[in-house]
Amino acid sequence: MTVVKSTLPDKECRIAGDALQDTLVDLLGLSLIGKQAHWNVVGPRFRSIHLQLDEVVLAAREHADTVAERAAAIGVSPDGRPETVAASLGLPSADEGWLRDTEVVKLMVAALESAIGRLRARIDATEKADPVTQDLLISVTGDLEKQRWMFDAENWPRDE
Repeated sequence: MTVVKSTLPDKECRIAGDALQDTLVDLLGLSLIGKQAHWNVVGPRFRSIHLQLDEVVLAAREHADTVAERAAAIGVSPDGRPETVAASLGLPSADEGWLRDTEVVKLMVAALESAIGRLRARIDATEKADPVTQDLLISVTGDLEKQRWMFDAENWPRDE
């Protein structure tokens, strides 16, 4: 049953819809990863990282809403159900229990890098199919890259 008719041709709608759905899952997953780390971070930088995690969670949730609404606008029903996110999330996740501040930073850099890499592939895929969706994905990517940079700067100098 289609409730909202897309302004895009079927093929382009499928390409954009798939990109938006996959991005929705990544953003919802990123918000959950961030909250899990937020609740369990320990260490000398607890407060600053605790607050920084809230920024990522807020950004991911706001972007998820925008992405889901774009999907709905083009006639694709967004699926943010917990079982959908759990079944298809491809981002690294936090370990169970307390998380050392340095490990949280590494986790968030890895999760953000993964989400960004996946977004860049979707940006390429939507270039011709739907430049409006592509523009949205570019905006999300820019914001996540900023968050990744801020977390990456937390663990300098590195002990490597």
